[in-house]
Amino acid sequence: METNAQTARRSLATEAVHAGREDLARLGLHAPPLDLSTTYPSYDSRAEAARIDEFATTGARPEGPPVYSRLDNPTTARFETALARLEGTESAVAFASGMAALTATLLVRGAMGLRHVVAVRPLYGCSDHLLGSGLLGTEVTWVDPAGIADAIRPDTGLVMIESPANPTLAEIDLRAAAHSCGEVPLLVDNTFATPVLQRPAESGARLVLHSATKYLGGHGDVLGGIVACDEDFARKLRQVRFATGGVLHPLAGYLLLRGLSTLPVRVRAASASAAELARRLADDPRVERVHYPRIGGAMVAFETSGDPHAVIGAVRLITPAVSLGSVDSLIQHPASISHRIVAEGDRHSSGVSDRLLRMSVGLEDVDDLWADLDQALGAASPLTAAPACVPAAAPRTSAARAAARAAAGN
Repeated sequence: METNAQTARRSLATEAVHAGREDLARLGLHAPPLDLSTTYPSYDSRAEAARIDEFATTGARPEGPPVYSRLDNPTTARFETALARLEGTESAVAFASGMAALTATLLVRGAMGLRHVVAVRPLYGCSDHLLGSGLLGTEVTWVDPAGIADAIRPDTGLVMIESPANPTLAEIDLRAAAHSCGEVPLLVDNTFATPVLQRPAESGARLVLHSATKYLGGHGDVLGGIVACDEDFARKLRQVRFATGGVLHPLAGYLLLRGLSTLPVRVRAASASAAELARRLADDPRVERVHYPRIGGAMVAFETSGDPHAVIGAVRLITPAVSLGSVDSLIQHPASISHRIVAEGDRHSSGVSDRLLRMSVGLEDVDDLWADLDQALGAASPLTAAPACVPAAAPRTSAARAAARAAAGN
């Protein structure tokens, strides 16, 4: 394997193609092998017992051949190595889904008696629900970014933010948030941005969460989650993964590794289309407000003047479905689906209005996407009264249009 000094000089695009694959030529291979074994033979049971004891004690990957696929898998390990390199962390640990990854993280901290979480809304709806439901024995304090430091207690195990946020695309100063955390680990959900647009570890985040189902896979055909972190935390995550069984299937690991190779190209191409759609939406009188992050990206959110449900029902090229990050464009109504599980008052106070639509822009031609949005917006008759969740001061202003144009230039 190449040294860290050698790989550190590589660009993101090069790492996306080569990370986790450096040994293939020496193995006489070009494509990474897919290892579907659930178990592996060993004729030395004493040595196997020692390796299992070592893993149980430290959580370090076992030296030598694999033992059991719930403990570790060679194909999944390649994906973990690659994602860690893209995020600039020592290690990464993969799980069956993004929610399984978040659950394992909370369990690690909870096992240390650190069950309190400080979090900033909005988050993905199921993340919000998991933190607040008490299912894992956690207690959450919801704050604005400026209130992070004051909310931290002796039993705080984690500070969690998502930036750009799901679904409003609100952005948080990651470096300032990390500073506010002090010694408490900052967990950043980087699903929307991906390491192509930002690497939270460079700003002080100790944990970086991805729903790998989204941009990392990129084709809408694989579920997965992953946490990028230092090796010490990774060892604890591996112990939880082994005990709870939230493992990533090897085929999923194979597809996710393959997805990483085109991640920079996909994200940049889709981001260019998203910025153009944000510009056109900001100039459209049928749209009250456009949300598009300063760092760019392939996600656009907008609040309609008319009935958002009519827009959902009228699209033909764009698929009305949950999830995001695929090569094809998706649109959904967060208040009805992805954030339905969040209490209405909490949705509204965090900016998730009843007129908000969230669109994941894919790789289709931007003019074709606009034609579909244009006809769908035309099918949405104006509402006779503004919903209570949309403040009177939130109409589409010239300043908002200018901001959207500026964002579109990123």
